[in-house]
Amino acid sequence: MPTIEVPDPPPWADQLTSVGVTGTNGKTSTTLWLGAMLATVSRPVGIATTLGYALDDEAFEAGRDFGGFLSAMRATLDRGGSHAALEMTSEALAMGFARAWPSQVGVFTNLSFDHLDAHGSPEHYLASKAQLFMHLRPGGTAVLNAADPCGALLQEVLPDGIEVVRYGLASRGDTTDADVVGRAVSFDWSGTRVELEDRPALRVRAIGEVFAENAVAAWLGAIAAGAEPAVAAAALAEAPAPPGRFDLVNPEPEAGAPRVVVDYAHTPDALGRTVATAKSLASRDGGAVRLVFGAGGGRDPSKRPIMGEAASGADAVWITTDNPRHEDPSAIAEAVAEGLANHPDCRILLARDEAIRSAIAASGTGDVVLVAGKGHERDMVIGGEKVAFSDGEIALAALRR
Repeated sequence: MPTIEVPDPPPWADQLTSVGVTGTNGKTSTTLWLGAMLATVSRPVGIATTLGYALDDEAFEAGRDFGGFLSAMRATLDRGGSHAALEMTSEALAMGFARAWPSQVGVFTNLSFDHLDAHGSPEHYLASKAQLFMHLRPGGTAVLNAADPCGALLQEVLPDGIEVVRYGLASRGDTTDADVVGRAVSFDWSGTRVELEDRPALRVRAIGEVFAENAVAAWLGAIAAGAEPAVAAAALAEAPAPPGRFDLVNPEPEAGAPRVVVDYAHTPDALGRTVATAKSLASRDGGAVRLVFGAGGGRDPSKRPIMGEAASGADAVWITTDNPRHEDPSAIAEAVAEGLANHPDCRILLARDEAIRSAIAASGTGDVVLVAGKGHERDMVIGGEKVAFSDGEIALAALRR
């Protein structure tokens, strides 16, 4: 990672109560839901995610550097806001973002296999995430996933005086030390519900167990930042599902058509959980899951076969191109295919639009076509250029045929 000179926080930074979110998967969803709940305390809420900046649900155009971030936060304050919900990537944290903008509340979602091309080792990746918690403001709160082994490691690096709130889903790991436990998760095509031990259930419009975990994390982060629990839960239930996250392209399928879902899952853990969600929903209707996915170029090549293994739960698989950058798409696909060597119904079709159309054409009533890896993205990075491409638009056009 590059070394940069980290600026001091601006003198007005402590006028905003910032909730920072980090982890491998679920950062954007958790941050957006935090924004919706913090809006019950004050408005506007400054929101910064990999999707861009927003003040509540109004997009705020600014550069994606620290100066642009400061302009979004200053606008939040100038318009009467007192809270910010911030997605923090490992790359930004490694370059000192948590020192330049300390948070009052830090939320940890999970840690799994990703970004080793940038960090070199799992230890450096975790150490980068830890920066958020090491630089929390005095008297702050750390919301940690107790079902993830890295949650305990992060607790060890907290400064003195930081309150710790531990949460977890019982289905995801050991929650013996958790303060808030999700005991049962149910989901259908309308959303997800998680039953909490000794607390009211939470609901979100997003679909799948992973969103139950994110919902609990976001809810606890909002409470730590001053939201009233019941009011925050009501706002969470009404908040829209994050774009490109198990995003249903055709909510009301026509007769004979499958349901088509686009999802941003691009790590082994996220892909495996997303396939499992699709499998659960398809099985209720007697259908199958047909998966279209690939792996990005210019990224850690060692995770490609593991991505293939994560896809093995799908009934049929189309390995295709996904942001190849300067690499050979066929070589990437072959590496992914190593993890699917024993799968009974797997093929490589490099043209992503053709792969999507082929999967839809092979599907019918009750089936789920899952197109994973790009989600909300509207372009494909080929070589050094961005080419317009939307999984959702390609799928809709195929369904209309």
